[in-house]
Amino acid sequence: MQKPNKHIFICASTRLNGKVQGACKNKESHNLVAMFNEAIMDRDLESEVMVTSTGCVGLCEKGPIVMIYPQQAWYGEVTEDDIEDILDALEEGAVVDRLSL
Repeated sequence: MQKPNKHIFICASTRLNGKVQGACKNKESHNLVAMFNEAIMDRDLESEVMVTSTGCVGLCEKGPIVMIYPQQAWYGEVTEDDIEDILDALEEGAVVDRLSL
């Protein structure tokens, strides 16, 4: 596997004790992981962009949370409808202001 130069982290509400619970899980953030991966494959970006689910990032009221690195862009209340805008911004080196935390 080639080392990606961009990384998308999606909060999956996993707690330190291993339990999956919380706002991001309740808003089906785990589905976002698959949807982002599919959209990345559609754009032929899988060698450049990696998607990973994370433990709780502590911003439950704004979940689901998506974090983009190395841009350090944090997005809140992300839905399936936001994926294309986020990936467009990622490719352009921009930020989606309406989702930005």
